[in-house]
Amino acid sequence: MADPKIVREWLAKADEDFGFAAASLRGGSEFYSQHCFHFQQAAEKYLKAYILGMELPFERVHDLVHLLKVCATQSSEFNELKEECILLNTAYIETRYPVHWPTAYTRETALEAQRAAERITFAVRKGLGQLLGY
Repeated sequence: MADPKIVREWLAKADEDFGFAAASLRGGSEFYSQHCFHFQQAAEKYLKAYILGMELPFERVHDLVHLLKVCATQSSEFNELKEECILLNTAYIETRYPVHWPTAYTRETALEAQRAAERITFAVRKGLGQLLGY
């Protein structure tokens, strides 16, 4: 059986990333690429929390689509989140390093990233509800 304490630790770290990005965005910060990065990080940690909670194969990867496929082996509902993962995947590399292709992170992009991370959060928490007692 999965250790609920470890799953809660992963969820707490995900909540920190999500909360930081949401508060900064709400506060008027214009560092939109960084908001997107933290929403990507939150989604990655939420998905990994689900993987740990369901005792699925855990891999040290950052590709949200790959992590989503692992989650979908337990619940096909995760298949509905592929577009959200594709959107958030772009924020992993492009926001951290100089890239040689056009990027444009706007307030609307950051809000889209927030909505995508929220949908992933909801699915993960719903899926972990029995393990965590909610």
